[in-house]
Amino acid sequence: MNFPAIYLASSSPRRRELLSQIEVNFSVLSLEVDESSLKNEAPIDYVLRVAIAKAQAGWNSLDYNEQKPVLGSDTSVVLDGEVLGKPKNNDDARRMLQRLSGNAHQVMTAVAIVNGDRILSEVNISNVQFSELNESDIAWYLATKEGVDKAGGYAVQGLAALFIDNIEGSYSAIMGLPLRETGLLLTQLSEQME
Repeated sequence: MNFPAIYLASSSPRRRELLSQIEVNFSVLSLEVDESSLKNEAPIDYVLRVAIAKAQAGWNSLDYNEQKPVLGSDTSVVLDGEVLGKPKNNDDARRMLQRLSGNAHQVMTAVAIVNGDRILSEVNISNVQFSELNESDIAWYLATKEGVDKAGGYAVQGLAALFIDNIEGSYSAIMGLPLRETGLLLTQLSEQME
C-alpha cells in the first residue's frame, strides 16, 4: 500500500509503533486536548468526538506550508456503559481492575483524519474477557506501574495479557489504533488527494 504522509496527533509510543508496522510515513505532533466527557455522552460518541478533536487541533496547529493530513485517535475501556479512563492514582487503578476481574468489557477506539475541511473517521469496538483476579494478582500488577497511563488501568500488549481469557475484535485497536480501519481511511484519503 502506498499511504500518504501524515501527522500523528499523539505522543503515544503504541500508536507510533502501530503506524510504523503498516509503513505509514508520519511525523508526531504533541498537543493537549481536553478529553473530558460531556454530560450524558454515550461512550462511542465520546471516543469519536475526542479523536476528531485531536486531529482537528493538530491541523489547526500547522502552518500553511506544512499542512499534511492529521490523524487523531482515542481509546476507551467501557464496562457496563461506563467509560473507565486513565486511573487517577493507585486506588483508582485497583478499583478498575477489581471491576474488570471476571467480566467482559468493550474497548472502543476511534480514528479520525482531518485534511482541511474533510474529516474521515471510524470506530472499532472490540470485546475483552478478563479472568478472575485475586488481590495478589492486582497488587502485583499495580506494582509494575504498567497501567498507570492506560485507559482502564491495563495494557493488553504488556503484562496484563496474563489476565485476558478472550478477545473478540482487533488487537491493534485494543492497543490504541485499529489498523484495519486506519488503512481503509488512509486509502480513502489517498484517493481523495489524487
